[in-house]
Amino acid sequence: MENKFRFYNTLSRQVETLIPNEDGKIAMYTCGPTVYHFAHIGNLRSYIMEDILEKSLRFIGYDVKRVMNITDVGHLSSDADTGEDKMLKGAKREHKTVMEVAQFYTDAFFSDCEKLNIKRPDVVEPATNCIDEFIHMIEVLIAKGYAYAAGGNIYFDTSKLDDYYVFSSQTEKELMVGVRDDVEEDTNKRNKNDFVLWFTKSKFEDQALKWDSPWGVGYPGWHIECSCISMKHLGEYMDIHCGGVDNIFPHHTNEIAQSESYVGHKWCNYWFHVHHLNDKSGKMSKSKGDFLTVSLLEEKGYNPLVYRMFCLQSHYRKPLEFSFEVLDQVKGTYDKLVKKIASLSTDGAFEEDKYKEYRAKFEEALCNDVNTSMAITVIYDLLKSDMNDATKRKAIEDFDTVLSLGLLSGAGEASETDEEPELVAYVEEMIAKRAAAKKEKDFATADAIRDALLSKGIVIKDTREGVVWNRQ
Repeated sequence: MENKFRFYNTLSRQVETLIPNEDGKIAMYTCGPTVYHFAHIGNLRSYIMEDILEKSLRFIGYDVKRVMNITDVGHLSSDADTGEDKMLKGAKREHKTVMEVAQFYTDAFFSDCEKLNIKRPDVVEPATNCIDEFIHMIEVLIAKGYAYAAGGNIYFDTSKLDDYYVFSSQTEKELMVGVRDDVEEDTNKRNKNDFVLWFTKSKFEDQALKWDSPWGVGYPGWHIECSCISMKHLGEYMDIHCGGVDNIFPHHTNEIAQSESYVGHKWCNYWFHVHHLNDKSGKMSKSKGDFLTVSLLEEKGYNPLVYRMFCLQSHYRKPLEFSFEVLDQVKGTYDKLVKKIASLSTDGAFEEDKYKEYRAKFEEALCNDVNTSMAITVIYDLLKSDMNDATKRKAIEDFDTVLSLGLLSGAGEASETDEEPELVAYVEEMIAKRAAAKKEKDFATADAIRDALLSKGIVIKDTREGVVWNRQ
């Protein structure tokens, strides 16, 4: 295959042409969620763009194997191995066991992904499945002199590396911006940047998940899991590693340190990082309370694919500012686009030459550092072209295997006047029954009516002017 796919490699700090390893297949790894709470839409921007990357590679002909971890143990609330254990925090909040919390939020995460048309990775591996692999890697790192025991914990010794800061020439102080909490000093460390591979001395009296190890009963650090899970399923050489920009330091920096010390050679060739979703006050995150979820967007009447389109209209390497005003604009654009495509007839012979012309333009947009905005522009150019409707539909169907916007689903939210009279009458009747139930303070019935409508793809919204509804 001609090597034409180009994207920004954080490791080299430049756009590079993808050259796969010798077998020609793409080994791809994406950092998965810490399943202690719902994913917020800022998290999901990264997963949307990683999904686009994988589907783009498949579209142009690459064989991709994508692996993702589920962090259900070991991730502290600071990337610098400090703060509260996120899983334990979730368990305390909900009065459940850690594993009950992990299963619930794993299912919730993949439900959100399904709503956003994010493909499930080929392999999904929870960290708790791989304790033996973690222990083995740590044993090898100790034997090679890259790790040491101190205060009951096992640390990676960053002083053994010629270049720990592989992603940047920035100073140590500047890089510490990537650490989300204030860093409390760990007096067990030989060097400030050393990180924990295995905890046996937990600061949590009721740490729920612990395993036997050569160093005592304990649990793994966060960074070790991605190295081991990727190697378990992809081997010692990887093509592309993905994540959000906040993973660059220290998480991905530490992954490279321990992985290359373990295997003795370069581990991953390309690093793909997605920038933050911001609001007017800065980065959106759970800790700030800006906790917008897919479910909340649905409750406000938005099709989740409108949020996907919102993300695709911006470049993954640029910060993206969220507001409901902009989302409303995207919603209008999305609805008009879907309606326009739905109006295309199926008549006409397939025009192969014209199809190939626009497919080449679409591929070029994808191969130009995953330029999703330009890829969407190709859809609009195609609709304006003299290509017959049947060929337009075929091209859009193919291109939407990458964009995954449901462009041929007819899911655009039409106005009531465009709906079938029977449907309008049914919805209005149900809204009237719901209003009567609320007036009688029968909120259980009112909620049941809302859920019944939602099951049929109808979203209702209470406003000052009354109840409005639209298709999901």
